[in-house]
Amino acid sequence: MSRVNVMQPWLGKEEVAALTEVISSGWIAQGPQVASFEATFARVQQAEHAVAVSSCTTALHLALEVAGVRLGDEVVVPSFSFIATANAPTYVGARPVFADVDPVTGNLTAATVERALTERTRAVIAVDQGGVPVALDELRALCDPRGIVVIEDAACGAGSTYHGRPVGAGAEIAVWSFHPRKIVTTGEGGMVTTSRADWADRARRLREHSMSVSAADRHGSTLAPAEEYTEIGFNYRMTDLQAAVGIVQLRKLSEIIERRRELAEVYTKYINDIDGLRPVADPAWGTTNFQSYWVEVSDPYPLDRDGLLAHLASVDISARRGIMTAHRQPAYAHEGLGPGSLPVSEQLSDTTLILPLFHQMSVGEQSRVIAALISGSGEERWTT
Repeated sequence: MSRVNVMQPWLGKEEVAALTEVISSGWIAQGPQVASFEATFARVQQAEHAVAVSSCTTALHLALEVAGVRLGDEVVVPSFSFIATANAPTYVGARPVFADVDPVTGNLTAATVERALTERTRAVIAVDQGGVPVALDELRALCDPRGIVVIEDAACGAGSTYHGRPVGAGAEIAVWSFHPRKIVTTGEGGMVTTSRADWADRARRLREHSMSVSAADRHGSTLAPAEEYTEIGFNYRMTDLQAAVGIVQLRKLSEIIERRRELAEVYTKYINDIDGLRPVADPAWGTTNFQSYWVEVSDPYPLDRDGLLAHLASVDISARRGIMTAHRQPAYAHEGLGPGSLPVSEQLSDTTLILPLFHQMSVGEQSRVIAALISGSGEERWTT
């Protein structure tokens, strides 16, 4: 019996061919493939401008920079998220202020954010957690009149929709991840999308040491023009190798989402009949890509979350604990948020797990997972 992995990227011959073509061209650093990937991503996500970078974390950093977040400002963030969401504000000298999340979606809401606002709040980072679209309009209705920038952290969001449009389409600025755990992968990599041309232009400069002339333009010239460095910048570039893979992945996006939602529908059908297990679901305002298919474990299910993880592992099924809470990590102990400070975030982090779900998942593999969930409940019989 082979192991069922929690996630596998869907890569194949098309990606290999794209990489081979880039290598053969002799141009593997940031260049024409990156520009093409940016244009394609902007079209798919209905964004006006797209800037490719080295990771979603660097995208968050640049988003805060171009939005004008500075030393001494406060940025409201969910604790219920990967720690990069909280780390990015510290890169610009701001303080991350942790807000609680909705118990069903795991996302920030206007109500939880409002409780965290102060006169020093300059931005809010709203995450589409696990691919579940955040209620962006409500957050912008709260923040826009106050001059607070809402940055949509769509790291997990490619292929999810909000009111019939791709997530991020209604954001002033959004960031994306292409890590192997994400729907679209380039190995590593990220993207900034924005409706503001000035922010996009500055992000392009900042990712490249703030050079006045891009590396692509310099290398494309026989006599390269002299460059200036207009401000302190960063080396956050994406390579053409990564971008070539990303272009292929974007062509597969609709097929990937269709398959993931099919698999999620099967999971949900059976899990809804197991007392004590609650599966993630589409919110009223959109659809999720099921980047993570997470389940909340509670009474009367006989196992707790960690017990169920161990039960799955005993039959060679690799699941994962639910999303972390950043405020309980040693790096943020100085914030002084003790147990119960963010009760919903803490409960979800302690009671949820992520089940295996990937494009190549077979009927047999998914059946093994479902059978293990049912046997963990104490039942002995089930049929597909």
